[in-house]
Amino acid sequence: MTDHIVKFRFLSQPADVNFGGKVHGGAVMKWIDQTAYTCAVNWSSQYCVTVYVGGIRFINPIHIGDIVEVQAKIIYTGRTSMHIAVDIKAINPKTKVETKTTHCVIVFVAVDDEGKTVPVPAWTPQSEEEKKLQEYAIKLSELRKEINEATKEQF
Repeated sequence: MTDHIVKFRFLSQPADVNFGGKVHGGAVMKWIDQTAYTCAVNWSSQYCVTVYVGGIRFINPIHIGDIVEVQAKIIYTGRTSMHIAVDIKAINPKTKVETKTTHCVIVFVAVDDEGKTVPVPAWTPQSEEEKKLQEYAIKLSELRKEINEATKEQF
């Protein structure tokens, strides 16, 4: 495992089912938060809190009994924040066919014992793919600022 990537693997279970017979979106969101939190803590060596979850894209369903792989990776760091891309795929244990099911970006900040934000180590992309992911995170951050401004006008 590298410092900036965390993967969880497990079987989806009947307790995860929704009324449609597939894995419930709430279960998927819990897995996203758990894996991304582990990635953030691993990177920062600090307690971390979620400050933003955006654009959760449910692409394909997860079936009960599928092997679920949740991968979280740092794609951008600010002074105290870590932007983490989370991708989920379902793997049919019989056929070994892998299907991308979910994607999102989640942002954590590192905090001290008093809850004040603290600096995190800077992450530097190494590959062309990582550079593109960092650009993606920066663009999403700019879009969030626009959305926040528009939301302030409503409340």
